[in-house]
Amino acid sequence: MKKILLLGTGGTIASEMSPDGLTPELGPQQLLRYVPAVSQLCEVDCLSLFSIDSTNITPAHWMRITRVLRERYDDYDGFVISHGTDTMAYTAAALSYLVQGAKKPIVITGAQKPINYDSTDSKLNLTDAFTCACSELIHGVCIVFSGRVILGTRARKTCSKSFAAFSSINYPELAQLHDHRLMSYIEPDYLPAPRFYEEMDEKVGLVKMIPGTDSELLDFLLRRKDALVVECFGVGGLPSYDNDLLFDTVRRYTDEGRFLVMTTQVQNEGSDLSVYEVGHRLKSNRRVLEAYDMTSEAALAKIMWILGQTRDADEVARLFYTPVSHDILYRG
Repeated sequence: MKKILLLGTGGTIASEMSPDGLTPELGPQQLLRYVPAVSQLCEVDCLSLFSIDSTNITPAHWMRITRVLRERYDDYDGFVISHGTDTMAYTAAALSYLVQGAKKPIVITGAQKPINYDSTDSKLNLTDAFTCACSELIHGVCIVFSGRVILGTRARKTCSKSFAAFSSINYPELAQLHDHRLMSYIEPDYLPAPRFYEEMDEKVGLVKMIPGTDSELLDFLLRRKDALVVECFGVGGLPSYDNDLLFDTVRRYTDEGRFLVMTTQVQNEGSDLSVYEVGHRLKSNRRVLEAYDMTSEAALAKIMWILGQTRDADEVARLFYTPVSHDILYRG
């Protein structure tokens, strides 16, 4: 029988009602009592890392999870992380870069309703997560939710209340589960031994362009950040507004050593800066990177990981365009 480590981090799945709304209260051992069928699948050890609303997750929490995975990796056959849904896709993306090439499953799950609710989705998701953690066909970081197995670099929360909360963006689902039976479609790649990373640059921001965005916003953020992910319109580009102030701001700060990652607010199909003049004129700037079909969550986590390793512009670009866990397919 396989041995799995359940890591608790809080979130809705572990919440109980308080006078101020839902608050994480239950530890992983308490969660396990609601899914007795798991004891027929595997042996489980439990470890509570923290108990917070996932809205409060920071990169420091990602690093703490990574340290535990590194320290306990040889002791277990797989890992399940119970997590809140609101930032789950960010955590899945971050862990995909901090723990690369793992053969063992690192499964993140949670719920839209607390586990002690009659109408909860928690029990289904938690049991499915353990099913995947015991599988020989699931490798590395993934999200298991509402019967779907989604690569960690491709997940996004697309529904705020529905049980089918997560979608796989620009990449197929790895597998589905029906009545806790796993139907695997794609077996993820893995390395002979995982690579763990201990550094991320937290001074990375994300901004969503709106009609009329002025250069002062980019100036404010780039003055304080080492890199900025910009969610553009359509296939991507910066508005000129007849004054080129946005382009001038980008040029000034990239000349000083900052990086921009251009992506799109459109969920599917990705960016292509070469299509329009407003995007094409950015292509010659080697400190402006293009996310193409990556999710914003993955692009953000990837540049944080890269800048934790190097600041050399050529090496940053090389690493950004090198696929990690199928995070990028189209590269110009």
